[in-house]
Amino acid sequence: QVQLVESGGGLVQAGGSLRLSCAASGSIADIRVMGWYRQAPGKQRELVATITTVTTSGSTNYADSVKGRFSVSRDNAKNTVYLQMNSLKPEDTAVYSCYVGVFTTPAPYKYLEVWGQGTLVTVSS
Repeated sequence: QVQLVESGGGLVQAGGSLRLSCAASGSIADIRVMGWYRQAPGKQRELVATITTVTTSGSTNYADSVKGRFSVSRDNAKNTVYLQMNSLKPEDTAVYSCYVGVFTTPAPYKYLEVWGQGTLVTVSS
């Protein structure tokens, strides 16, 4: 089993910043991708940002709506992914969920997609 613990959501005024964190723990053999999705009220879940872990620097992917404002990063040693959100807009209001693609122990390793419970980000105008 792999568990995800998210933190950092809250209420912020438009133009402000927040930083989300998500730490993975449990039967982890190898994490291949980490990232964030969000779901606003009445809308489908959408990708926010992901980062792979197969290289030292990691390859990132962002939704067009957050490019230039959000930054995803990870600490491989801590199995943690971060989302730095700047210049927040009211339309960024949503439940943000952490996502991890991970090979789990014991051998033979199994690949799982694990989701966090989500943390609410509210941006007031």
